[in-house]
Amino acid sequence: MFLICTRNFPPEVGGIQSLMEGLSLALLNHGPVKVYADSYENSETYDKISKLDIFRVSGFKIFKKYRKANLIKDFIGENKVRAVFFDHWKSIEKISIDSLKKTTSFCLIHSKEINHPKGTLLNSRMIKAFKKSNFIIANSNFTKNLAIKFGADESKIKIIHPGCKYPIEIEKESKIKAKEIFKDSFPKIITVARLDKRKGHQNILMTIKNLIPKFPKIKYISIGDGDERDVLEKQKKALSLENEVIFINKAEEDLKLALLNESDLFLMPSIIYKKSIEGFGISFIEAASYGKGSIGGIFGGERDSIDDGKTGYLCDGNNLNSIYETILKYFENENYKKFGHNALEFSKKFNWNKIVKQYIDLI
Repeated sequence: MFLICTRNFPPEVGGIQSLMEGLSLALLNHGPVKVYADSYENSETYDKISKLDIFRVSGFKIFKKYRKANLIKDFIGENKVRAVFFDHWKSIEKISIDSLKKTTSFCLIHSKEINHPKGTLLNSRMIKAFKKSNFIIANSNFTKNLAIKFGADESKIKIIHPGCKYPIEIEKESKIKAKEIFKDSFPKIITVARLDKRKGHQNILMTIKNLIPKFPKIKYISIGDGDERDVLEKQKKALSLENEVIFINKAEEDLKLALLNESDLFLMPSIIYKKSIEGFGISFIEAASYGKGSIGGIFGGERDSIDDGKTGYLCDGNNLNSIYETILKYFENENYKKFGHNALEFSKKFNWNKIVKQYIDLI
């Protein structure tokens, strides 16, 4: 029996949500899995069709973590649990240390949630929470080094990259719709990410504008919603990019994959915004699984998800010239075809069946 305790889980959308779902489903091949997750809108609908045994914890946040801690304690006390997995140091913070002594515990770290300088209250709480776990699982070399910098026990830290559930078959209707959206454009560039400042959408739009003389038929599609939506829509209008840029705030999974499959480049030159940093970038691997190369930022963990010079490139997302020149280099001499082929091969090592074995080996 495996136990998952998570604040982040579908149907809520996000990288950590996808990671915890993928890990939970992959563990099913090695034994029963029980998930304790926060309740969200449409949770009941998701849970009914899921293969997982999910218990939703609802209520006010301040009380929810104590209730969840008591549920975890009771479950471990009543069942033989091989391992328990926590998505966040705050998920393990209130768990009884005596309960955790009966099993093997993993605390996953991602980057921005651990970016708390030494001496701050959040850092002290985080380090105290880490001491309860047997293993701290970093999603990249960057995240591991960040954790060490802020006081985590290096001997406990293991790097296990997030797994990828793709590629999966795409419906014919979605493929047709994707072709209709992109039409005869080239290059076809896509981003699948929340509209957050960290993702670099504003500089992408500026770069698209600058690329039009080189690529008169360029098309850029952004899939995702977020706080920057209104700002980006205004910027798109101000730059007269109505024909070149399409924002799709919500897309069915199948259409999202069809558009990804139809594209030539996955572009997400992330930057550091306040404490927010790209810890790994699973979206680069998802693009790679459909044979698409990527361009990402240089500041976070993208070096683990993009093999620079082989599956794509890294660039300075704060520097418009860096983004512009990197895109030109990506497409010159039809390099993008080589990057796509390499990316597809690279993505195979992130298959969840392979990734989950790294956890099993640690138990």
